[in-house]
Amino acid sequence: MPVHAVEKPLGLTSHGAVARARRLLGTRRVGHAGTLDPLAGGVLVLLSGEATKLSPFVAAGRKAYLAWVAFGLGTPTLDAEPPAAGADLAHSEPGPLAALTAEAVRAQASRFLAVTSQRPPAFSAVKQAGQRSYAAARRGSATEPPARPVAYHDVELLAFAERRDALPATFARGPGGWGSARAGAGRSFDLPPELAPLPTALFRLEVAAGTYIRSFARDLGAALDAPAHLSGLVRVAAGGIDLTRCCPLDDIATAPPLDPVEALPLPRLRLDAAAAAAVRQGKRPELVPAGPTVLLDDEGAVAAVVEPGSSGRARILRVWQRGLTP
Repeated sequence: MPVHAVEKPLGLTSHGAVARARRLLGTRRVGHAGTLDPLAGGVLVLLSGEATKLSPFVAAGRKAYLAWVAFGLGTPTLDAEPPAAGADLAHSEPGPLAALTAEAVRAQASRFLAVTSQRPPAFSAVKQAGQRSYAAARRGSATEPPARPVAYHDVELLAFAERRDALPATFARGPGGWGSARAGAGRSFDLPPELAPLPTALFRLEVAAGTYIRSFARDLGAALDAPAHLSGLVRVAAGGIDLTRCCPLDDIATAPPLDPVEALPLPRLRLDAAAAAAVRQGKRPELVPAGPTVLLDDEGAVAAVVEPGSSGRARILRVWQRGLTP
């Protein structure tokens, strides 16, 4: 039972979620497939046992979010973490903030569909000179890491209001993804306390792995000439795993596990018993995959992940001798 989809609560780090899962599952061999900030909630995929080897492949999938962006105040962490005393905050001029409209926000946000690179936040887990960026930032030497490739696949403004508590408060999953629910339906999410009553936009976003939504808030504010920060964030999907499939973190030991195949955002190819056995012995399969591909054995269990080699023929990246099943 190696793959677990949990709903990470607000205020807990991904590392803290892993530590709690280790206690509940009774094993030290637990990891996660994609960090979720402490001030964000939602889908966190946890892997245990042999499934920990899946981490880089599961983490490479697209992520979907509900994101609240507050305009008029920029923070060092780019989110709603209360700034330290004496922190350098960016405040908006009254003019641009007063002129802010849903139409202007929507127009600037749509331009992110063409963004291909972006600077991660200074307070992030990106490594610089061998150390995590947030470590240097918390010592007072905050520098944003270099820009890196990102991709925005969907950017949709769901609502805009003069302050966050005037935005939709309940949500449900529909044909187009997660959005506001009709009165008396859906579910709510825990969000950090507002730093100030500010104009706030609610977005539905789908992005490539490694795209920081805090950077989206920062850059959207800059485009609108109104410093901004991420006022709330909920990850509603990671790869093929939707929030509706998640259990509370404290129920991880009793909730049904996921099929590892569901967690892998990769094409799949089923092998016969002989071919699967050969792959598990380290023999390169006679395949020419178009990209990273999951190889399943004759019983549907994960046997290996391969990618195109220099000659085009499949090169083995990972092998699971006994196969991964729920």
